[in-house]
Amino acid sequence: MFHEYRELVTELKTSNAHFKKVFDKHNDLHDQIEKAELAGNDHINPIEIEKMKKEKLKLKDEAYAMIMDHKNN
Repeated sequence: MFHEYRELVTELKTSNAHFKKVFDKHNDLHDQIEKAELAGNDHINPIEIEKMKKEKLKLKDEAYAMIMDHKNN
């Protein structure tokens, strides 16, 4: 996520605990969604997958806003 801002992401992950939490949660959700989609509907309800995707997108937006704020300050 945010490969073009790799240096800023690394800096924020070490200096901002909230950013690290958001970033890590986003990555955890990404992994959970990927596993759930590979397993099919037998293991997780499609509605739950959609909820996870929405939360992941919200976290990505939050992380991006923090990156832009840090970049512009």
